[in-house]
Amino acid sequence: MNIITYSPAYTIVPTYECFNRCTYCNFRTEPGQSPWLTIIVAEKFLKQLKNKNVCEILILSGEVHPQSSQRLEWFQRIYDLCELALKMGFLPHTNAGPLSFAEMQKLKQVNVSMGLMLEQLTPELLKTVHKHAPSKLPDLRLQQLEWAGELKIPFTTGLLLGIGEIENDWWETLEAIANLHQRYHHIQEVILQPHSPGNQQSFNAPPFDPNQLPEVICKARQILPSDITIQIPPNLVKDQQWLLACIAAGARDLGGIGPKDEVNPDYPHIQEQELKEILQPAGWELVPRLPIYPQFDSWLSEELQTLVKQWRKLSSCLCGEKIVFETPRHKDTK
Repeated sequence: MNIITYSPAYTIVPTYECFNRCTYCNFRTEPGQSPWLTIIVAEKFLKQLKNKNVCEILILSGEVHPQSSQRLEWFQRIYDLCELALKMGFLPHTNAGPLSFAEMQKLKQVNVSMGLMLEQLTPELLKTVHKHAPSKLPDLRLQQLEWAGELKIPFTTGLLLGIGEIENDWWETLEAIANLHQRYHHIQEVILQPHSPGNQQSFNAPPFDPNQLPEVICKARQILPSDITIQIPPNLVKDQQWLLACIAAGARDLGGIGPKDEVNPDYPHIQEQELKEILQPAGWELVPRLPIYPQFDSWLSEELQTLVKQWRKLSSCLCGEKIVFETPRHKDTK
């Protein structure tokens, strides 16, 4: 049976506050309008996850301006949350917007992988949806991918489809990802995320046409090196047949699945059992994975490698129950 992977994950949000004002955003709050997550409260959340087969803790944060007096406190909170997750036996993955080289270097100590969506590299969006979003400068975000490669950080990135870009922008962004990966071999996954309107956004545009998604995936599979996995969020592909069509086109991962999609709160995650009921009749087996793919384990510190090995050992013990927490090698070709 063919394999589709996902990460059993729980999302922790240090703050929803963000100095960017992307018009399609359904996540952010204005700076000063919501409390930051404390370590004490986070620990209570994590204790409730024990023995629930959650592996990945996604640290997903709104952004504090690099020149803000709160930047150091914000970064320290993220670091402390990652450290807490590790101490409690989980594997952290951080996505907190563009970081400095030094910040990325420090977070590598307490993360098994990290991520940042490129969204689209066209500067045209700086005139529209990113007009009031300083950290969405294309060169700034592309720099993150390069630094991740230099630092040997296993990385996830992706495209947001349907925010005002044109078709050629998709291919140019994918080619930029492919070029950096060919230099550093550090990109684990590329997410292809269709714009799905939410209640909080001011961007007045229809959802990305799901009929186009399999075609985009097919072309992306041709552009990206074969060792990069294409990921799609199944809660944003509502039609079951189109979800299967996306998989047939080359998508092989369904991302982190937990209680809530923080980025798209209007679209609840499809949970494991329901996904299995969709996939199995079509010949696909849904398999959990770690937030770090096996070929990157040696990039980690000894401490992190030890924890990852424990999870991989657990996978071999529980493989009879299909809780394998492993990333199968796929045979997609360019």
